[in-house]
Amino acid sequence: MPQKESPKVRATIYLPLDVLDEARDAAVHLAGYPARLTLTKLAENALRAELRRLKALYNQGQDFPRREEELRGGRPIAA
Repeated sequence: MPQKESPKVRATIYLPLDVLDEARDAAVHLAGYPARLTLTKLAENALRAELRRLKALYNQGQDFPRREEELRGGRPIAA
Protein backbone atom coordinates (compact mmCIF):
# COMPACT_ATOMS: atom_id res chain seq x y z
CA MET A 1 0.00 0.00 0.00
CA PRO A 2 1.49 3.41 -0.97
CA GLN A 3 2.43 5.70 1.89
CA LYS A 4 0.24 8.80 2.22
CA GLU A 5 2.23 11.95 1.48
CA SER A 6 2.56 14.32 4.41
CA PRO A 7 1.39 17.91 3.89
CA LYS A 8 4.09 20.46 3.11
CA VAL A 9 4.84 23.28 5.56
CA ARG A 10 7.13 26.28 5.35
CA ALA A 11 10.43 26.09 7.26
CA THR A 12 13.05 28.77 7.64
CA ILE A 13 16.62 27.52 7.84
CA TYR A 14 19.97 29.20 7.39
CA LEU A 15 22.46 27.64 4.98
CA PRO A 16 25.89 28.64 3.76
CA LEU A 17 25.47 30.76 0.63
CA ASP A 18 27.66 28.46 -1.49
CA VAL A 19 25.53 25.40 -0.59
CA LEU A 20 22.28 27.20 -1.39
CA ASP A 21 23.66 28.57 -4.66
CA GLU A 22 24.82 25.11 -5.75
CA ALA A 23 21.42 23.63 -4.82
CA ARG A 24 19.63 26.35 -6.79
CA ASP A 25 21.91 25.74 -9.80
CA ALA A 26 21.15 22.01 -9.66
CA ALA A 27 17.40 22.62 -9.35
CA VAL A 28 17.37 24.94 -12.36
CA HIS A 29 19.56 22.61 -14.44
CA LEU A 30 17.44 19.56 -13.59
CA ALA A 31 14.01 21.23 -13.62
CA GLY A 32 12.99 19.72 -16.95
CA TYR A 33 12.46 16.17 -18.12
CA PRO A 34 13.39 13.60 -16.90
CA ALA A 35 14.40 14.73 -13.36
CA ARG A 36 11.83 17.53 -12.89
CA LEU A 37 13.75 18.57 -9.78
CA THR A 38 12.69 21.46 -7.57
CA LEU A 39 14.62 23.03 -4.71
CA THR A 40 11.98 21.66 -2.32
CA LYS A 41 12.35 18.12 -3.66
CA LEU A 42 16.15 18.34 -3.51
CA ALA A 43 16.01 19.48 0.14
CA GLU A 44 13.43 16.82 1.05
CA ASN A 45 15.50 14.04 -0.57
CA ALA A 46 18.66 15.27 1.18
CA LEU A 47 16.98 15.44 4.60
CA ARG A 48 15.42 11.98 4.19
CA ALA A 49 18.79 10.47 3.21
CA GLU A 50 20.57 12.13 6.14
CA LEU A 51 17.84 11.05 8.58
CA ARG A 52 18.22 7.42 7.40
CA ARG A 53 21.99 7.70 7.96
CA LEU A 54 21.62 9.24 11.42
CA LYS A 55 19.04 6.63 12.50
CA ALA A 56 21.35 3.83 11.39
CA LEU A 57 24.37 5.40 13.07
CA TYR A 58 22.85 6.56 16.35
CA ASN A 59 19.50 4.83 16.89
CA GLN A 60 19.74 1.25 15.56
CA GLY A 61 17.84 2.31 12.44
CA GLN A 62 14.75 3.26 14.46
CA ASP A 63 12.85 6.53 14.38
CA PHE A 64 14.03 9.07 16.92
CA PRO A 65 11.70 9.68 19.90
CA ARG A 66 9.15 12.44 19.40
CA ARG A 67 10.25 15.75 20.86
CA GLU A 68 8.32 17.08 23.84
CA GLU A 69 8.75 20.73 22.90
CA GLU A 70 9.49 22.85 19.87
CA LEU A 71 13.05 23.61 18.85
CA ARG A 72 14.50 26.81 20.23
CA GLY A 73 16.72 29.08 18.18
CA GLY A 74 20.25 29.87 19.22
CA ARG A 75 23.33 27.83 19.93
CA PRO A 76 23.19 24.02 19.65
CA ILE A 77 22.51 22.03 22.80
CA ALA A 78 25.76 20.77 24.34
CA ALA A 79 25.98 17.05 25.04
